[in-house]
Amino acid sequence: MRKVLLSVILVGWSMLLYAQYEGMEYYREQDPAVQAKLEQWQDLKFGFFVHWGPYSQKGYCESWTICSEDVDWIQRDTTISYDEYYRNYVGLKKTFNPVKFNPEYWADLAKEAGMKYFVFTTKHHDGFCMWDTRETDYKITSEECPFHTAPNADVVKELFRAFGERDFMIGAYFSKPDWNSPYYWSDRWQHGDRNVNYKIKDHPWMWEKFCDFTYNQVKELMTGYGNVDIIWLDGGWVAPENRGQDIKMDRIVDMARGYQPGLIVVDRWVGGKYENYRTPEQKIPEKPWDYPWETCMTMANQWSYLPGDKYKSTRELVHYLVDIVSKGGNFLLNVGVDGNGEIPPEGIKIMKEIGAWMKINGEAIYETRPVAPYKEAKICYTKHKNNGKVYAIYLNDEDEPNPPSQIMLYSINPAKGAKISLLGYKGNLSYKRVGNGVLVTLPSSFVKNPPCGYAWSLCID
Repeated sequence: MRKVLLSVILVGWSMLLYAQYEGMEYYREQDPAVQAKLEQWQDLKFGFFVHWGPYSQKGYCESWTICSEDVDWIQRDTTISYDEYYRNYVGLKKTFNPVKFNPEYWADLAKEAGMKYFVFTTKHHDGFCMWDTRETDYKITSEECPFHTAPNADVVKELFRAFGERDFMIGAYFSKPDWNSPYYWSDRWQHGDRNVNYKIKDHPWMWEKFCDFTYNQVKELMTGYGNVDIIWLDGGWVAPENRGQDIKMDRIVDMARGYQPGLIVVDRWVGGKYENYRTPEQKIPEKPWDYPWETCMTMANQWSYLPGDKYKSTRELVHYLVDIVSKGGNFLLNVGVDGNGEIPPEGIKIMKEIGAWMKINGEAIYETRPVAPYKEAKICYTKHKNNGKVYAIYLNDEDEPNPPSQIMLYSINPAKGAKISLLGYKGNLSYKRVGNGVLVTLPSSFVKNPPCGYAWSLCID
């Protein structure tokens, strides 16, 4: 009963936060270079997100098991003390040896899936760094980590290189809180909740140390890892309004954009001038937002790898992609990589299936913008930003492997002489006006043997 009650409270709290987030004022970036990169990012539509770290060896919920918050989604071994559990968790560094890590395969698979940008967890809240940082020894290149001798031990460098070579836009997920830093979670006091565990106003020198530590780590990522297009800052509770957790974002962003001009900054859940686009998590807005946004969502239930985790169906994910794009958003789809460095087989299967759908229907997704009415019944609409073509994407029912023989469009009024075609089929379709709508007839050959499942796209030109 207690878990059920906590779940209800969490859902309610999440909905409240989401409502506040949706109503938060958006600051429109004035830097032309950032504006141009945001426009480019909005053209890409579909991104690949990866959560991976020592926690993947155990199937833990990323870093959260070391956080002393009593919520049911944070599961840890309660047969031992917290202190012992924390020591064991930090000790996972000594067994982390992902010998199956293959950045080329990850990038090739993401490209096959039709993804166009990549965001990787360079450091989650536990503070473990997936690059060769000089600021801490809690990193994958530490001599205590068996993987440090591998030629591709600097995981961030290898991934950013591999994805960059395939023309992906590159995003660095970076956790603002660092639970391994003695200047965020000081050993002088017990580790409490997710926040800094001391009063900043009483120990300003400690916080200053943490600010410098954060600045230096971001500088490393901006200077030693090639082109970086996005810095995706997680941990929105690290903000001046919350316990005075001011990490001097002006200073960080000025430095970062000095090295990476046009850098998109995503200071999640904070609002203001350093949240260049919004990131609803596991949610899709009911209607379009008038600013750039991205739904980040897990392919399975958990962000990080969990053996036996339940995956969403390919149909479900394709429908989410279409729904998001029709409302003007991007879709950042996450997979949790296992402790050996491999993408789980179910994740590979889903990515390949989405890719097969995108090869046929990508024209209705990439470089599009929302067009009213966005969605009606089982049909979502998009419009190409340059040529003005409108796409009507029919979403199938779960028990509907084939498209219908006719599709009724109520909200599109094609100009006289307009052509309607079907992606994946050569030739124009016949249609007629019926009342206030247009009735489109699909070819029987396509209906009987469609080149893809899940959704089918009409093009009105």
